[in-house]
Amino acid sequence: MTATMERTTITERLVPSPPVRLSLVRAGSVPGLLDGAWWPRSRDLYRELPALTDALDTAWGRVTRVTVNPTHWPVIPRKVRVTGHTVHVGWFADEQDQNKLIVLSYTTGRMDLLVIPPETDAAAAARLMSAAAAPGGLLTASRLMADDEVRDGTETRIREEDWETDGGAGSAGRSPVELLDSSRGR
Repeated sequence: MTATMERTTITERLVPSPPVRLSLVRAGSVPGLLDGAWWPRSRDLYRELPALTDALDTAWGRVTRVTVNPTHWPVIPRKVRVTGHTVHVGWFADEQDQNKLIVLSYTTGRMDLLVIPPETDAAAAARLMSAAAAPGGLLTASRLMADDEVRDGTETRIREEDWETDGGAGSAGRSPVELLDSSRGR
């Protein structure tokens, strides 16, 4: 995927930002590799960052800079105007985990967030948000995503196996119609 750096700054957004979907490690908890998770609704940083920064400015400290990996972001603006200030946006292709967003504040420091893809279903997103907000977590953002994909694939396979053993699939090469006809005594 190719990322585009947009050189202009949008001064006002006519479309309001949607509410942020964010989970954070409790303050004072044992530090881990991630400080929480963010589940944006789109891959549009102009639209998504204002809601994230509004939530973090209140709960954590004024956000001044954000960095992303361009793998999942088609357009990366240099600056995004948010409530009361501007956030500078940077990107690192090789140095930063593709599933992580780094948030910086002059007063508070650094926060690393797992970025859950917008197209993720609600159950998987809830699992990922909970795992990323667990105190003392030792998994990277990409490892959490990979582990959840394996788990989701295993659950799907188990459900399919259960379906097949309960008569959901044709047995002995017979079609479902033949099975239905045989159950009627034909």
